[in-house]
Amino acid sequence: MGMDGHGGAVFRVLLRKVFHQARIAYNGRRKLFEGRGDGRRPRGPWGLGVAMDRSEMNDDRTDEGRTDESAVPQGESLPEPDSLYALPPASSPQPRPIPPAEDPAVRTTSSMAWLVGLLAFILLTTHLVPSIIERVRYAWVRGRQRAEYESAGDALQRVRFDDFSRAFQLVSQRVGPSVVHISCDSKSRVVGPGIQLRPMPYRQADQGSGVIVDAAGFIVTNYHVVAHASKIEVRLSDGRAVPGELIGQDPPTDLAVIKVDATGLIAAEWGDSDELLVGSPVWAVGSPFGLENSITFGILSAKHRAGKIGNYYQDFLQTDAAVNPGNSGGPLVDVRGRVVGINTAIVGDAYQGVSFAVPSRVAQRIYREILERGTVTRGWLGVIPADVTAKQAQEAGMDKPEGARVVEVVSEYRGAVSPAYRAGLRNGDIIVQWGEHPVKRSSDLFHVVAATRPGSQVDVTLWRSGRKLTLPVLVEARQD
Repeated sequence: MGMDGHGGAVFRVLLRKVFHQARIAYNGRRKLFEGRGDGRRPRGPWGLGVAMDRSEMNDDRTDEGRTDESAVPQGESLPEPDSLYALPPASSPQPRPIPPAEDPAVRTTSSMAWLVGLLAFILLTTHLVPSIIERVRYAWVRGRQRAEYESAGDALQRVRFDDFSRAFQLVSQRVGPSVVHISCDSKSRVVGPGIQLRPMPYRQADQGSGVIVDAAGFIVTNYHVVAHASKIEVRLSDGRAVPGELIGQDPPTDLAVIKVDATGLIAAEWGDSDELLVGSPVWAVGSPFGLENSITFGILSAKHRAGKIGNYYQDFLQTDAAVNPGNSGGPLVDVRGRVVGINTAIVGDAYQGVSFAVPSRVAQRIYREILERGTVTRGWLGVIPADVTAKQAQEAGMDKPEGARVVEVVSEYRGAVSPAYRAGLRNGDIIVQWGEHPVKRSSDLFHVVAATRPGSQVDVTLWRSGRKLTLPVLVEARQD
């Protein structure tokens, strides 16, 4: 609390009262000594004695050294009394005066002064000291902020922003030639412009983006961009427009591969999405709203966004880079211009700071499988998993809640016995390891099982009734 304003005025009034009471106490004690009538001078304000008069010094003398008339030789006379201090007869010494008892009023005044002094001390400690501490603390904070301000100013003077801008330009130059604009004509029964008596076929144009991943003409894009296309046109970065052919598609991951016959193509370089850390800078490239060769900047907000998006086989990267309709199928690149994701989805109908991309790890695997077999096959285990709670982990004897808990073992599906039932998995088992891959959550089990080639045998590590077990499982192909 500071000393300004109302608090300061109150403190000054109380301080004046303290000095006033102290003055009253001093004057009362002084008058007491002046009114004794014993010939003694009043004491000083702090009770210190002052010089006594001659009569007092005579009273205080001892009998030693007294002069007796019989001891004076004949013919000599005693000195005049005025030349010596008057001494009373030895036979009748005058008693010392007894000081009067202390006046009760003086004692009350002294007590009042002590109380007022105590009040002044309390006021000082509650008003003045906190104010001093507050001012010291404020000065320290202001000094630190001033030092940081000046330090930041000096550092900004040394930063070369042209290098920072140059990095953005190099990323754009690195990936820009590999990004394409895709236009698709599709027939769907929608209501066309104007008033219609009944729905009729209406030709609709879908637009999106893609990225060249092979100079032979192979392009990766989103499945929903080319899903119902009757005609695909690809516009290259140099302005050429060439027809595209659908090679394969994978709806669960929303990926597709198309091919164009063109020369002089520049393929983008794949990056590793697993090594990409949250907070890393990323760039989204594509054709939002048909605006070709647009690039936006953001950071990687999160990884492993699955299940919440609507498909357990998807394992999205989340970013705040501006992605809008038309960006679908375009690349998400890192600071080296390498493709780390395929932009796929946004929250809502337009950009709201949250967008999702298929990781390059998944996109590369789907791309290779489509090129090799024209379709994507996934492994099948035959369980319904869920995340593990803290209570379930404790009951199983685990240190922390992680893994995929088996809610139900599917015994048979479409006439085939499930691999989980055949391997002896039970309801309540908690799977924590699939071969060499740790399982932290239920979505992890979906991904590692789907990525396992059918016919492979995998050792599954799990917890059951407080014991850790390992069971071999023969993976089969999923029947969609």
